[in-house]
Amino acid sequence: MTTKPAARRHSLNILELRSRMSSLPAKPGLRLGVPEWSSNNRLLSATAQHERVISNLIRQEGRSLRNDTSCQTSWDERDTSRRLSDRIWDVARWREALEACAQKVDEEMEALTLCKEQSEQALAATATPLEVSTECLRLREGRRGCELVVDPVDEQLKKEVELIGRVQQVLQQHIDKAFEQLCVLQEARHQLTSDLQNKTDTLDIDMSCLSLTTKSPQISLKINPTRIPSGSSTPQEWHQFSQYNVAHAQEAMDVSQQLREDMSLTRAQLQNQLEAQWRATEFALRKRNHHEEQAREELEWQIKKTEDEMTEMENDVQGLDADLQAKSASLKLAHTRLENRTNRPGMDLCRDEVQHGLVNEVHQLEATILALKQKLSEAQHSLQKMKLHHYHMLQDLSTKKEVLNLEQRSMNTRNHLTSDTGKTPVLLVPLANSSGRSNLQLLAE
Repeated sequence: MTTKPAARRHSLNILELRSRMSSLPAKPGLRLGVPEWSSNNRLLSATAQHERVISNLIRQEGRSLRNDTSCQTSWDERDTSRRLSDRIWDVARWREALEACAQKVDEEMEALTLCKEQSEQALAATATPLEVSTECLRLREGRRGCELVVDPVDEQLKKEVELIGRVQQVLQQHIDKAFEQLCVLQEARHQLTSDLQNKTDTLDIDMSCLSLTTKSPQISLKINPTRIPSGSSTPQEWHQFSQYNVAHAQEAMDVSQQLREDMSLTRAQLQNQLEAQWRATEFALRKRNHHEEQAREELEWQIKKTEDEMTEMENDVQGLDADLQAKSASLKLAHTRLENRTNRPGMDLCRDEVQHGLVNEVHQLEATILALKQKLSEAQHSLQKMKLHHYHMLQDLSTKKEVLNLEQRSMNTRNHLTSDTGKTPVLLVPLANSSGRSNLQLLAE
């Protein structure tokens, strides 16, 4: 029931629309015929088909290009990752080589520093022997008189002073060379550590690049990323640079090792020379001291014998003087008898046997007194000479005692050269490493 009025209204609307269209004016312009219309439709169909063919071809080429570029991009990424891995391996290998070389350089610097300190201590240790030898020479210059002689002790002491001076000069030269070589090693070590730091930074960068993917949030487009940075080097230059650093450090270590061997050998040779000279000087000093003691003992014995002889001579002088006095009394007696007998009267003044005996007695007494006087004079002169010589011997004994005292002081002074064992002179004493330097702390990966 409801559909019929609706259909009727629809029919009325169509009729009304047709009446309106018939009343519209006709569109001006050229009208096409049916053939043209058909030709246009065929052209549209052909063009559509052609465009579809081209589109299909483009789609196929696009798919092929996508596949090709996807494979190429994937291959390039893998190839770049492989090259990064190879580069990381090369850099890591060189870093290990640089670390090992730097460690060896550090150990060589420690060894050379220790050797240099030993030479410095050896140089400082020569100050006491030089001072002692100089003091011994100064003490021996205090000798006086006949004791001031140029003996083997003086010669050995002067040789010892000259040898110590030469030892100091050689040790100082070695210390200077060691210092210069330490500077060379320090420079080589600086080059190694700088190269090592660069290798460590490079490893961090390359490993970071290797860990990046297309999904990493850190990636972005950069401005002119294909530019060549200033200061870039070729792989050959890069390899030669690290190789030169290692070779230069190895050469410096070889020179340092040879220098250490020379320094150790020279110190041992100088030690032997100083010990030999010390023994020669010590032997000469003890021998001279023994001779001085022998001379003193001989002089003391001579003084004692001279004093005994002087005592005997004084007694004999007294005896001669007493005999001379007695002979003078006998001569007086003989003179008195002769003089008294000259008073005999007359023929009794006879040159009898008594007269001849008294005359002979007087002559004998006069000769005896003359002989006694001569002998007394000789005895007194000899006694004076012995007293004078005794005085000189006492002076010489005093001088010898002073010399022995000086020699003993010299020997006591030289005891500073003797160690606790009493056999070896303390000249060159190697010390433990006191540099306080630690091993090279390498950067962690």
